Amino acid sequence: MREKEYLKKHYAAMSLSIGMILILSGGMMLTPLLILVSNPEESDHILSFCLPAGCLAILGGILWWLFRSESNTTLSVQEGGIIVVVSWMTVILFSAWPFTSVLGLPFSRSVFESVSGWTTTGLSVVDVTAAGPMILLWRSIIQLAGGAGLAIIMMSAIVGPSGVGISSAEGRGDQLVPHVRQSARLVLIIYSAYAGAGSLAYWAAGMSPFDAVNHAFAAVSTGGFSTRVESIGYWNSISVEAVTLSLMVLGNLSFVTAWFLWRGKLGVVFKNGEIRLQAVLIPLAATAAFIWTCQALYPHMGKAMRVAVFETVSALTTTGFSTVGYGNWNAFGVALMTGLMLIGGGTCSTAGGIKQFRIYLLFKMLVWDIKRHFIPKIAVAELAVWEGNRRVFMNDAGLRQVAMFVFLYMVTYGLGVLVLCAYGYTLRASLFEFASALGTVGLSMGITSAVMPDSALWAEILAMFFGRLEFIVIIVSLLKIGRDMRAAGPVLPGFIQRHSNAK
Repeated sequence: MREKEYLKKHYAAMSLSIGMILILSGGMMLTPLLILVSNPEESDHILSFCLPAGCLAILGGILWWLFRSESNTTLSVQEGGIIVVVSWMTVILFSAWPFTSVLGLPFSRSVFESVSGWTTTGLSVVDVTAAGPMILLWRSIIQLAGGAGLAIIMMSAIVGPSGVGISSAEGRGDQLVPHVRQSARLVLIIYSAYAGAGSLAYWAAGMSPFDAVNHAFAAVSTGGFSTRVESIGYWNSISVEAVTLSLMVLGNLSFVTAWFLWRGKLGVVFKNGEIRLQAVLIPLAATAAFIWTCQALYPHMGKAMRVAVFETVSALTTTGFSTVGYGNWNAFGVALMTGLMLIGGGTCSTAGGIKQFRIYLLFKMLVWDIKRHFIPKIAVAELAVWEGNRRVFMNDAGLRQVAMFVFLYMVTYGLGVLVLCAYGYTLRASLFEFASALGTVGLSMGITSAVMPDSALWAEILAMFFGRLEFIVIIVSLLKIGRDMRAAGPVLPGFIQRHSNAK
């Protein structure tokens, strides 16, 4: 009986948290209406945003009113995962509403665009030449919110020691709500400053104010949605590309690393394994792309170098902006870009992919395993890595979790590639496109479009969702819900009615 009471209390607290998130998300859905100041002709679309915003606010308000007495309940990491999964799924569905209402997209296409935005992927089925300013701004807003807003909630639900997060830097364990509030404040300050400075820099580089805001939001969140079909290539400007490169690298940093950078602790920043990996990968990848791909395609040396640097950084940071198409790239260039997209960006950042910290840790494991053959058998070898400003010794459980994640990631990647191949796409295009979807990158060889078969689109939707929230969060959350339902029996489904009566 105690377990049932515990579950009722904690699911009430989870419902309260979900309600608060839905209320905030409903308010955020009204922000595209600000475009009416400069584009009053967009007023026809007011209801397309007000109706879903109202529904989210009402649903969230009901949950808050029913369970507000549980605001002091401490939630576990696994329970935080349930909040993350349920909140994301609900907000994504309501965020798809404007795409259907304004653009007339079918349900599957609207959900795809919404998932791509919230997961900061950037793959798109929207014709930006036919979309108005309000929809284009909405796409950028959900990318900024998905990367720098709800991402902080996702971090609180990551299980185990496999990633660097603000929670470990703050020394917190399994308390969800205090961690979210304090970390969210920090993230909002950092990324608001990035977005504001990026918008001004883009404007100074030659973009219109509207384009500048949209691209700053997308770059900081490593999202990649653009207001132009040609993406950053539309401007063909060194200044625009330089601003974009800076924002992509900043958005790729883990929240902890970004915080130390802000505080001027460069020594701590450069001790980070991810930073060291980037310092090696980016020059090597850009040089390889230049030598074996770009210089043959782009006769001018300067253009070839710009393309090599920009595209490799965009792929590694999982931003998804591009300056050129990839249809004429050779096999080496496509393979290189695919590999960078699989590696991905910083752990607990707005980026996706396997994450650079895990790759760095796997490399350290390899070096450690080789060294083990040259040291006495009685010697004790320890694998140490830097997490924030602390030197942490990894244990077998942490290493096993990293290996398990990489295994799940690659199995999912292989299955997704097979799905795309089954629909007639070439192996080359399928390898590239599914790496982009699973890594929440957004670069495309052109096969992701409004005419893509529904089943292939849904495969990419699942890939983006799993790639953004990470497998462990979703798996643990679903398993916990199933276990709790079995433990509570018929009591748990009725707890809403009892809370309502108690009011």
